[in-house]
Amino acid sequence: MEFNIGRNTFLDGIQKTLGIVEKKTTMPILNNVLIRASKEGIKVFATDREISLVADYEAQVSQEGEVTLSARKLYEMVRETQGENIHFQRNDQYVVTLTSQKALYKIPGIPADEFPAVVFSEDLKFFKMRGQMLKDMILKTAFSMSSDEVRKNLNGIFIDSDAERQGVLKAVATDGHRLALVNVYSGDKDFLKLEKGIIIPRKGVVEIRRLLESETGDIMIGVQQGMCAIKTDHIMMKVSLIDAEYPDYRRVIPTEKGVVVQFEKEAALHALHRMSVISSERYSGVIVRLQNDKMILNSTNPDVGEANDEIEVIYQGGELEIGYNVNYLIDAIEIIEEKNVIFEIGAGVKPGVIRPAENDHHFCIIMPLRI
Repeated sequence: MEFNIGRNTFLDGIQKTLGIVEKKTTMPILNNVLIRASKEGIKVFATDREISLVADYEAQVSQEGEVTLSARKLYEMVRETQGENIHFQRNDQYVVTLTSQKALYKIPGIPADEFPAVVFSEDLKFFKMRGQMLKDMILKTAFSMSSDEVRKNLNGIFIDSDAERQGVLKAVATDGHRLALVNVYSGDKDFLKLEKGIIIPRKGVVEIRRLLESETGDIMIGVQQGMCAIKTDHIMMKVSLIDAEYPDYRRVIPTEKGVVVQFEKEAALHALHRMSVISSERYSGVIVRLQNDKMILNSTNPDVGEANDEIEVIYQGGELEIGYNVNYLIDAIEIIEEKNVIFEIGAGVKPGVIRPAENDHHFCIIMPLRI
């Protein structure tokens, strides 16, 4: 087995597998990537049995073959080389020699027949969508995913078809204290239709986001029998879905409009970050006090100290005081791309809603704190 490949191409290909390969596993082979060389180029495989990736790269192959190698060590070796190309050669004892300029590495491999099969269904139907659209769905909801392993159905992003609008997908994430929702329109009425919705697990969400980082054009998406597949020009990723019922998030969305406040995104973020300096794991609250055209913020932590700030807002109404988790407010405001933000504050213990002033395509619901 022998081939030459561009150093940056090979490095990028191995890097995309690092989040997938298992670090702690009873199957050491899952720490490895499978590299297969053929006349068409090379294929790189990685799997943890829940997420699988297959990537195709151009290479000058002089001898076909396959081998599995430690993904982490291979990445570190390629990263430290400085030449434009990598020469990859495997001998009959499955020892791989990597050379670039005068640098030479030797790394022991494992035969490929010990690697789990990575299979993609040939009858899986794919639908085209803009990569940026899927990126936005993840960006505007992922921060609200739960990390509580007991509530398995909340450990991911729920994606569902809009029952009333064809071609519209909804993405939802919640941890029980906040909920983020985004609507996206594919532009195709015959786009992917999901009867019950799907839950993409947290690790799958992270790997899909990593896959899409450098994608600027269209991608393909397909769903079948507890599995979601994403396909780009040269990479295909398969993610096993969470087999559980997602809670009825519609019950959490306020039906009555709260007190409406409008402010500039950057001004609010700077003030909230100043409040967060005082926060800790035990004390993360900020008191929001509204007066005519101003919002006064106060954060007090017995272990750290106190912070106060004030920003200009558009608000006309009586004085109002309510508490929120400062980090939840920051997360919800940071992902808004527009300049101005609307904050609908519910009365009493009713949740608040943060959304862009210019549209309602996405919003975040946050439960208040008792003060």
